[in-house]
Amino acid sequence: MSIPTQALRVLVVGCGNMGASHAIAYKTIGGFEICGIVSTGNSKVVLNERLGGGYTLYDDYTTALKATQPDAVCISTYPDTHESFAVQAFEQGCHVFMEKPIADTVEGAKRVMAAAEKAGKKLVVGYILRHHPSWEKFVEVAQGLGKPLVMRMNLNQQSHGTMWTVHRNLMKSLSPIVDCGVHYIDVMCQMTRSKPLQVNAIGARLTNDIPAGNYNYGQLQIRFEDGSVGWYEAGWGPMMSETAFFVKDVIGPDGCVSIVAKNAGSSGKSDNVDSHTKTESLRVHKAALDANDQFVETDTWIDMQDEPDHQELCNREQRYFLKAIQEDLDLTDHMQDAVNSLQIAFACDESVRTGQPVML
Repeated sequence: MSIPTQALRVLVVGCGNMGASHAIAYKTIGGFEICGIVSTGNSKVVLNERLGGGYTLYDDYTTALKATQPDAVCISTYPDTHESFAVQAFEQGCHVFMEKPIADTVEGAKRVMAAAEKAGKKLVVGYILRHHPSWEKFVEVAQGLGKPLVMRMNLNQQSHGTMWTVHRNLMKSLSPIVDCGVHYIDVMCQMTRSKPLQVNAIGARLTNDIPAGNYNYGQLQIRFEDGSVGWYEAGWGPMMSETAFFVKDVIGPDGCVSIVAKNAGSSGKSDNVDSHTKTESLRVHKAALDANDQFVETDTWIDMQDEPDHQELCNREQRYFLKAIQEDLDLTDHMQDAVNSLQIAFACDESVRTGQPVML
């Protein structure tokens, strides 16, 4: 398919941290033209000023969609709106970039995917780690460690101020292990290339600031068909510990690989979004022993100091979105992976609430 010379007109919906970053990408990387900005509050005014002003602002998504007639919609709102906003966009013939999770139910996620296929339009979901060279290398090295794998990951956030407000709003519809967990479940599935069989999870409600039926700390475990196992832990709130809040560690028969984020792991940075993707270094350990049971090789370090920052990762996501549209990429696997990781995350959520393992 030939590349259109005309810029893709995109409606930006949601102006928080991720929405603003995607809008900046549209403004700076070329190939896009922002045709409107939507939010229910003042964040759209702030973003408009940040972008240099001059954009049409809307309070209501449906109104904006009809008024602007965009080629594409970028959805970075809270998860409980994702399904309805995406389906409306597809029904109007738009391509969609949306932040994860794809919906706030598995059935909703499947409806979004079906709507994309029916419209013949592209759906790209914001799995930002898939566009990060360091995380791609992390997955690659892990795949060379043999089977089974043991995958240990967490991202706890001692959130306060604005970030605690964001987290409380997110927990009106989702738990931390669903909202953040889909990223790391996706990474585990990439590493093992194996079918998940069973999940088990625990959780605790550590504050009255969230709905009675939700929890702000959770830990999940996944058992895969090839014998691999993985866990992921996520906690949000001012009470969270910053000790060992950032663990990214994979072990196999042939050794292990770990993300060592010295700067991101320093005090007071657990709720800093830019630190969540920082890897800085990968430490690779080989298990091979000589005749005296001494290690044959010393540990090696893969230096990641020149890695992309959060904004550049968003730029890369949007370049991929543009490429998918211009080159008519087949996104079937991309969409199915987004549905699958969400399905696993919700199974973990069910396990927390029932106290029982869930078979997949």
